[in-house]
Amino acid sequence: MEFCDAIFIVTEERQCPIYNVGEEFRVARDLLIGPEIKPACLILVRQILRITTGQSALQHSSVFGQQKTKFECGGCSGLIRFEFKKEKEYATTQMKLLAAADKRKSHHELEKFKDLLQCFPVFAPLSDNDLYDLFTLLSFKKFKADKIILHQGDPGKNLFIILSGKVAVIDDEGKTISELGPGGVLGEMSLLTGTPVASSVYAREETQLATLTSKDFKHVLHRYPVLHVFFYRLLIDRAGRESKKLETDINLGLSGDVSEIHVVELFQLINSSQKTGTVRFKLADDVAEVLFNEGEVVHARYGDLMDRKAFFALLGVSSGQFTYSPGIPPAAQGYAVIGGFMGLVMEGMQLLDEEDETLRPEEGSDIYL
Repeated sequence: MEFCDAIFIVTEERQCPIYNVGEEFRVARDLLIGPEIKPACLILVRQILRITTGQSALQHSSVFGQQKTKFECGGCSGLIRFEFKKEKEYATTQMKLLAAADKRKSHHELEKFKDLLQCFPVFAPLSDNDLYDLFTLLSFKKFKADKIILHQGDPGKNLFIILSGKVAVIDDEGKTISELGPGGVLGEMSLLTGTPVASSVYAREETQLATLTSKDFKHVLHRYPVLHVFFYRLLIDRAGRESKKLETDINLGLSGDVSEIHVVELFQLINSSQKTGTVRFKLADDVAEVLFNEGEVVHARYGDLMDRKAFFALLGVSSGQFTYSPGIPPAAQGYAVIGGFMGLVMEGMQLLDEEDETLRPEEGSDIYL
C-alpha cells in the first residue's frame, strides 16, 4: 500500500474542538504533519488515511493539480470540511523558498513581540521555545479609539491580551467599571465558565490585542499547566471583585438566577466573606445543596452526586435558581472541609474542560500512518 504525497487545507469548520479554517495537513510518504503544537485528531487521521491510499479517487492523475476535491470529517460532535490543495511533488523551488521566508517572517515577528510578551504575567513563565509555539496560535488585531471589542451577552469566542493601548469595561448603564492596559486579559471568564460575556469592552485609545480562539485557548491550558493555574487564579480573583456589590445582601440571605450570577462568583463571595451558610439550587434536572462553614465547603449534594463530585458538577451549571441562607444544621458543624476552595474550583473547571472534549486526541502534530 503506497501513500500519495499531498496537502489538505481546512476550508470550513463547525464546532470542531481542535482545528481552525486555513490550517493545513501534509502527507509525506508515511508521515502526516498537522498544524504546529496542535494535538492530532485520530478520526481525521483515519479519514486522510483512506483518502491517500490506493482506495481513493485521489490516486488518479486527472485529479491531482487540476481541481479541488472536497472532503468532510464529522466523526465527533463537530464537523470540518477540508480540500485537497496540492500534490507535494508539484512544489517548486520557488514555493519552498516562499515557505522558508514565511517561517523566517514568523520568527522575526516573534522577536518583535517577545520582550513585550515576557513582561506580562500571563507569558512570563514560558520559555522561548514555548513562547514561539504559542505565538503560532496567536492573531493580532488593532482597534481604534471608541471601537467595541466585546459585546455584553455575546458567547465567549476569543481570549484577548492587551499589548498596547487601554480598554474600558462598561456596565449596563454605560458607566466604566474598570480600565485595563498592557498585559490585561479579556474574555477569560466566559471561556472558562461557558457563560456569555458579562460586560461590554471598548477601546479607550488605539489598542493592539493578541487573540486566541476558544479551542486554541483550551489546547494551551492543557499543554501548559502553568497557564492553567494562572487563568483559574485570575477567574477566582475576578469573580471575587464582581461579587463585591452583593456583600451587603449576603448577611441577610441572597437569591437569584444562576444565569445572572455564575456559580463560581457565588461560591467565591461566600468563601471570601468567610460565611457559614447553605446554598440551595433548583435546577432543571434536580436540586442541589452546598454547605459552607466559615467560607470553606464541608458538604455538597447534587442528585446522586456527593461532596467533591457534586461540587464539580455544579460549576458547570448555567441555568436555574439559587437561594443562600445563613447557618448550617448543627450536625454539619463537625463536618470536615472537602478541599481547599481555590484547589476545588481549579480542579473542577479543569474536569469540565476535559468533559467538553468529545475526542481524546494524542499530543503531537506528526502522526505515522
